[in-house]
Amino acid sequence: MPSSIPLMTSSSGLTPTSVESALRTLETESGGINALAAALRGPLGEPFAKSVDLIRNAKGRVIVTGLGKSGHMARKIAATLASTGTPAFFVHTAEAAHGDLGMITADDVIMALSWSGEQPEMKTLVNYSARFAIPMIAVTSNAASSLGQAADIVIELPKAREACPHNLAPTTSTMMQVAIGDAIAIALLEGRGFTALEFAHFHPGGKLGAMLKFVRDYMRTGAEIPVKPLGTKMSDAVMEMSAKGLGCVCIVNDANEAIGIITDGDLRRHMRPDLLTASVDEIMTRQPKTVPPSMLATEMIEVLNTRKITTLVVTEADKVVGIVHLHDLLRAGVA
Repeated sequence: MPSSIPLMTSSSGLTPTSVESALRTLETESGGINALAAALRGPLGEPFAKSVDLIRNAKGRVIVTGLGKSGHMARKIAATLASTGTPAFFVHTAEAAHGDLGMITADDVIMALSWSGEQPEMKTLVNYSARFAIPMIAVTSNAASSLGQAADIVIELPKAREACPHNLAPTTSTMMQVAIGDAIAIALLEGRGFTALEFAHFHPGGKLGAMLKFVRDYMRTGAEIPVKPLGTKMSDAVMEMSAKGLGCVCIVNDANEAIGIITDGDLRRHMRPDLLTASVDEIMTRQPKTVPPSMLATEMIEVLNTRKITTLVVTEADKVVGIVHLHDLLRAGVA
């Protein structure tokens, strides 16, 4: 069947063989995801919902297990669950029989991944689950397999062709495994109302961690804020702008409330012979956009992008407490 994905061509007008192969792979794998979505709208919906409820109500953790490529997918699923508020970790199916069963308690839920459902190494975990009445969810393509028969709930993935031309190397199947794992994790996240602030507790590092900090973590404060009172001459305001190096100056009233802001753009728009002797009251842009110090960095960046500005005045109880510039966010790796 010809690919529905547009093909790129080389200068000779021919599509490189490697690109054709890649497109066939993506087409095949997307077919597996589409089949999975269709199954969820049908008979797979009930066991999926039961699995989510079982995990949500468990007192312990989710033990995700698998072997081979399924094991790699199980590791990823466990990591996604843990980072989205569902305590989980990976147990290697083969290592379980050599002491790792001790990691699993009667309060836990086991999620076992096996495409065939007939891996002999899984027998130890199956027996352990039955012996201690630990509920098991099987993620397999064969509900009639030994794993499927032993499990409390079976998420039977639809059979789909692997992207491998020999229909052997796990490709489409592993994509479907990780997709159903993501679906479970997000269903649990949404069900418990897991917030971005909670996510930040589990992911303080990297760019995601930076995005989940607050305005107060990036704002300039105290003497670093370029600020002048109403009635100031523009010559003094321009000197303040130059000294603080942010390309703006915040104009405040006697109560230290932000009344206006003057930016480099305002200077260009009001360029005239008497500009430096004019009052800031004439030049400033009134009612500048302000944000609270408790706002998430992600929300702050959305405000900057939406309004197409580079600076935000930070206020608390209507008082100016800081200023944030896009360049500071870029240096921090947030924007």
